[in-house]
Amino acid sequence: MAETITGKIKRKYMAHFIDAAAPGATTPNYVRLGDDLEEFNVEMNANVETKRNILGNSMTTIDGYEPQASVEPYYAVVGDPLHARLQKIADERLTLDDLKTTVVEVHLWEEDGAGKFVAYKEDAIIEVVSYGGDTTGYQIPFNLHHVGNRVKGVFDVATRTFTQNTTSGTGK
Repeated sequence: MAETITGKIKRKYMAHFIDAAAPGATTPNYVRLGDDLEEFNVEMNANVETKRNILGNSMTTIDGYEPQASVEPYYAVVGDPLHARLQKIADERLTLDDLKTTVVEVHLWEEDGAGKFVAYKEDAIIEVVSYGGDTTGYQIPFNLHHVGNRVKGVFDVATRTFTQNTTSGTGK
């Protein structure tokens, strides 16, 4: 990336990719989310527990997260591999392993100097919420449920490939 990013980070530099390849495919087909989205947030959904001891003091702990994100609207486009994947889920009422995919979050403000960027890959489940829409176009909104196995690596935007770091398998 030729541009040096300083100060506040513009939203476009936090990139979100989803593997649109069919389940069981040997090569991922990462598609960037965002064309029709004005907003996209990964909700962390922390598991928070607060206890009060006999002294009257409160103690709060977070022991995990159940991240998820909503992609709405998603306008179907002929020839888009993500549309094909979502349409198959809706048409065939797919469940269980047929909904598995991976997502990659790419920090486009953290380049390694060789055209690759800091990234985190995680397993996810696709939940098609509905299909249809209004006169603006055929829509298939969906949710992404992050299910774990988060790993840190680098993402090559040109080839849309993720390479896991060999020094840090967990991304922690």
